[in-house]
Amino acid sequence: MGYMQEKMDLLKQKQEKIKLGGGVKRIEKQHASGKMTARERIEKLFDAGSFIEVDEFVSHRCSNFGMNEKELPGEGVVTGYGTIDGRLVYAYAQDFTVEGGSLGEMHAAKIVKVQKMAMKMGAPIIGINDSGGARIQEGIDALAGFGKIFFQNTMASGVIPQISVILGPCAGGAVYSPALTDFIFMVKNTSQMFITGPQVIKTVTAEEVTVEQLGGAMTHNSVSGVAHFATENEDDCIEQIRYLLSFLPSNNLEEAPCFETGDDPNRMDEELDSLLPDNPNMPYNMKDLIKLIVDNGEFYEVHAHYAQNMITCFARFNGQPVGIIANQPAVMAGCLDINASDKAARFIRFCDAFNLPLVNLVDVPGFLPGTAQEYGGIIRHGAKMLYAYSEATVPKVTMITRKAYGGAYLAMCCQDLGADQVLAWPSAEIAVMGPAGAANIIFKNDPDSKAKTDKYVEEFATPYKAAEHGYVDSVIPPHQSRPRIIAALNMLASKREGRPAKKHGSIPV
Repeated sequence: MGYMQEKMDLLKQKQEKIKLGGGVKRIEKQHASGKMTARERIEKLFDAGSFIEVDEFVSHRCSNFGMNEKELPGEGVVTGYGTIDGRLVYAYAQDFTVEGGSLGEMHAAKIVKVQKMAMKMGAPIIGINDSGGARIQEGIDALAGFGKIFFQNTMASGVIPQISVILGPCAGGAVYSPALTDFIFMVKNTSQMFITGPQVIKTVTAEEVTVEQLGGAMTHNSVSGVAHFATENEDDCIEQIRYLLSFLPSNNLEEAPCFETGDDPNRMDEELDSLLPDNPNMPYNMKDLIKLIVDNGEFYEVHAHYAQNMITCFARFNGQPVGIIANQPAVMAGCLDINASDKAARFIRFCDAFNLPLVNLVDVPGFLPGTAQEYGGIIRHGAKMLYAYSEATVPKVTMITRKAYGGAYLAMCCQDLGADQVLAWPSAEIAVMGPAGAANIIFKNDPDSKAKTDKYVEEFATPYKAAEHGYVDSVIPPHQSRPRIIAALNMLASKREGRPAKKHGSIPV
C-alpha cells in the first residue's frame, strides 16, 4: 500500500466517524422522535451535492468533569456553505446526537466562523437549532460562546438575512440568538423555545405547564409572536425556508431576485369592484383582495397566526418582490393594537433594510380602545409604526380601500410619513375620525343636527376631501388596482432618498 493511500485511508476513517455523530443508536433515537439528523437536514436544505463542510475536525478543549475522556465528533455542530436555488448560503446545524447538541467553547467558535464568513461574502445564514443548551461542564467558556454568537447576530442585522430554525429544544440563553435574527421557523410538536423550563417554573412560581404549552410552535406563533412560521414537519419547514429565500436579496446592497411570473401586469379584475360589502360596517377578507392583485394570487404570509388584525406578507408585482402590510377587517374590524403595531413595525424595518418596496393596503377604523391597550403602552407601540414608515426609504405605495380614520390612518403610511403614491378607491373614507362621530361633536346642540349629520357624512366619508388637498394622488376604480400599483412601483424604481447622518435613531421600543 502506497504512502499516500495510507494517509487517505486514515482521512476517510476519521471522516466516517465524524459523519456518524453520536453513533447509530442515537441517530435511531433521533429518527424515532420524528426528527432528522443535522446532516440530513443540511442535505435537504441545500441544492444536491452543493454543501461544503468546514471545521469538521474541530474538537473541544475541556478537561473538567471527565470531559477529557469524551470525544465529541464535529463538536456537536455541522457548519459550512453551499447553494440554495444556485445562490450562496451559509448554515450551521446543531447535532443533538452528540452530547445533546450542547454548546461549548469550540462549538460556538465554529458557528462564529461561518457567521463572519457570511458577512464577508454578503450571503444569508441559516441556523438550525436542536440543543439542550449550554454545555455545563464548560461553564463560563460556554456562556462566552453564546455572547460571541449574539454579537455577530447583531452585527449582521440588516446586512444579510438571518434565518433561525428550531428543530428540537432551544432553551435558556440559546433562545436569544434566534430572537436576534430576522425570522424563526418552528415545527409543530417537535420544536420548543423557552428561557426557563417547566421544572424551574414549577419551583419558582408553582405554575404547572407542559413543554409544548410553554414553548411549542403554536405558542410562539400565535401567543408570544416570537416565531414567524409554524410548519407541519421538517420537510415542510425546509421547503418553506427555500421559498422564503426566493423573495429576499442575498444582502442589503442587492435587489431581491425578479422572476418572470407570467401574470400580465395590466390584468384588471372586475371581481374587485364587488369585493366590499354594501354596509361599510361589515367585514370582508383582505386576503381575497391581495390574491386578486398580486402575481398569480401567490403570497407568503409572515406571522400568519399572530395579531391577525394585521397582515404582513411577501408577494410579487410583475415579478418584483415586495412587502405588503394590510389591515384585516375580518379580525377586530382591522383595528390597530399593541401586537399588530409591533408585527407591522418589525416587518416594515426588515423590508426597508433589504430593499423591498412597501405596499400598504388600508382599511382601518382606528386604534383599539380600552384600559388593557392604554396600560400596555399602545402609545409607545403604535409609535413604532410611525417611526418605521418614516425611517423607511424604499418605495412606499399606499392604497386605501375603505376606512382611514385618525391616527391609525397616519400609522398606515399616509403621504406625510413618506408614501410616494397614495391611491384610493371611490369607497375610501379618509377623515380625522368616523364621520358620524365627528358630526355628533360639530352639530351637538344644533336643532337641525340629523339633516346636517347626513349631509356631513355624504361629503366627508369620501376620498375627495383628501384628494382636493393633495393627500391622495389618484382615486381609482378597484379593478385598476393591480396595474396602478405596478405603474407606481415601476416609476419608483429609481427612487433615491437620504436620511440625516446619525449613529442611529432611538425607536420607541
